[in-house]
Order: sequence, then C-alpha cells, then structure tokens
Amino acid sequence: MKRSIISAAAILASAALLAGCGSSTTAATEAVKTQETEAAASGKEVLRVGMECNYAPFNWTTTETNDFTQPITGVDYADGYDVVMATKLAGSIGRDVQIVKLDWDNLILSLQNDQIDAIIAGMTDTPEREKEVAFTSPYYESEEVMIVKADSKYAGASSIQDFSGATVQGQMNTVYDEVIDQIEGVVHQPAAETFPASIQALQAGAIDAVVSELPVANGVVAANSGLAIVRFEEGKGFTADTTVSVAVRKEDTELKDQLEKALSEISADERNSLMEAAVERQPANG
Repeated sequence: MKRSIISAAAILASAALLAGCGSSTTAATEAVKTQETEAAASGKEVLRVGMECNYAPFNWTTTETNDFTQPITGVDYADGYDVVMATKLAGSIGRDVQIVKLDWDNLILSLQNDQIDAIIAGMTDTPEREKEVAFTSPYYESEEVMIVKADSKYAGASSIQDFSGATVQGQMNTVYDEVIDQIEGVVHQPAAETFPASIQALQAGAIDAVVSELPVANGVVAANSGLAIVRFEEGKGFTADTTVSVAVRKEDTELKDQLEKALSEISADERNSLMEAAVERQPANG
C-alpha cells in the first residue's frame, strides 16, 4: 500500500471521481448524506465499508438496482459478493451498511484515516498488511489461475513453469503480482493499476498472461470468447495464500470480534452459493 500522506477530503474527492458513469463529488456527498439520514432515522449505527467496485465478481459498479445492490453515489450502485457479505455482516451486528468506493491503493490509508470502518474488497491477509491493520478469519478462499488468449501456445499449460519466457502481469499491490516471480525465466511485466487494465493489455497482445483468481477469471472469460483460463495440476501452481479477509483498524478490537462472530454464522455452503450467484449476476455475464 502507498505510504503517502493525503487528506481525508482529498481521498473523498478521488473516490467520487472514480465512481464513473457521470457521477460527481456533489453526487457522492449527497448519497452519503442520504445514507446517514436514513441511518439516523433507523436509529442504527453505520458500518462504512471500503472497496474498489471494479473487481467482479467480488465487487463492481452498476447503474441498475436489484436486491443485492447498495448506493455509492446519486446514480451509481455497488454489487457483488463483497457487497452482499458487507450487507449481511452489518446486519448481523445491528448496523446499516454504507459502501464507499475507493481506489485499491487508498483502502488501507482510508481505513487508518477513519474514512471507512472496514475493508471488504477481496483483500488477502499478508504479514505486510498486518503491520497496518487487523484481519478477521477468511470469508472466502479462491484458486490462483492464469488468463491467456484462447489460441495462445500457453492455453494448454499445466504448470506455472510452462510460462517460462512468457510476459506475465498482475494487479499492483496484490498477491497476484507478487507470485509471478515464482516462474523461472518469466518476463515480469510492471503491475497494472487495475485488473481491467491488465485484461486490456492481454487482449492487445502486450502481455501473454494475467494472474487472476478463479471466480474473477470465470467472469472475464464468459464475456470474452477469445480468452481462456489455465488451471494448474496439483503441486504445480503458485504458492500463495488464496483467502480473503475483512480488515479493520488495529484498535477496533470490539468491531473485529463482532465481525468474527457474524462470519462464524455464515456456512461454507452459503458463502459458495453467494459467490456463484455473484458470478452469474455480474455484468460480464450479461
């Protein structure tokens, strides 16, 4: 995560700009005010949850509402597995949820600056991140794969070492960028700022493969018939933690305990069902 010091106001402005679809700082501010007013009327405390809203099926931005969406600006809504989990967890601890859309690199900084209360954004608990925030137990476990062009010579790979000599990219400040150097002789392309940017680079022929997690790759390939997923034989894949957890401030031990208890009440079967539903619902499958 970036260590630069910026104001909370600057972060909020940045988040509003990232919301897209014609949204503005004013719209974002009005949406937050509306949520706070509704929360005050309900008498419930708000759980402010940060995420990218740009990493389907975990989270994405849409202008259409459904039973799973939460507002992020006056015109945009957040949907996805993380949104559903955030809503369920907030409800379990007696709070209303508020989704705050932020750039990935600003998530931990925004948590530390008290702009949000928790990060539910497909984030893996790593030793480096543990120095800055506290994590719950995992709320989902995935599988690391590669996305390649369907007609690529790498489409039939069964080991990560089959990508020796290939140009491979991952998203900046994620495990998916860090593991690339496990491939001997790989050409480690500088990390992409966003996951969609790496897919665009793959389609343009600038790189040979993108490291991804399986649910995300399923959505990408469903929307792009020219791409394919490479899954690895047992013992021949990446060595990495493929779980994702909720992050909170280190001092928020009570909140962490509350979220931990709420997570314990969601079975593995329910978590998998929620992810399958998100994969089916995401725009890439539309």
